[in-house]
Amino acid sequence: MQDQDADRMRQFLRLFTSHELRLRAFAMSMIANYADAEDVLQEANLVLWKRFDQFQPGTSFMSWAGRVVYLVALEHRRKLSRSKLQFGEEFFTAVANMAVRDEVASTMGEHEHALGECIAKLKAEHQKMLRARYADGISVEQMSGMFNRSVDAIYKVLTRTRRILHDCVSYKIRREAIHGR
Repeated sequence: MQDQDADRMRQFLRLFTSHELRLRAFAMSMIANYADAEDVLQEANLVLWKRFDQFQPGTSFMSWAGRVVYLVALEHRRKLSRSKLQFGEEFFTAVANMAVRDEVASTMGEHEHALGECIAKLKAEHQKMLRARYADGISVEQMSGMFNRSVDAIYKVLTRTRRILHDCVSYKIRREAIHGR
């Protein structure tokens, strides 16, 4: 029995580490704020470990783990429902359903590539703001001092920049779907 448990643990660890990037991308697709998405992922990781005994070898690990991330993200969104920028529940559910499919890896790769190209087209200051907010997890209040702009101005720049990036990535993905690579 102990050998069987050890084998299950090894398999769980292998699957857990091999899917970590996809789970992180999935969490980030549902939570707009990088730091909050990381918190959601950490909470989901704890739930996955606590529910290790529910994992069935031979089943889709990504479906199982993705469902946990989805539920933790949903709870997080409920707690932050008073936030300014919210996507509708329909969008959130569609992203969740899409992200647990096997095709998500290639889709994420295409989106990441398109996002990289779109970010490169932004003004240098806007790139720095995105990096500060989402890569470094710096608060908007701190950014206000860094960029010598009001908090409201920072929010407006970030909102406009996210909209520009969304439109740019959507355009590139549509164009590739129509014309191929």
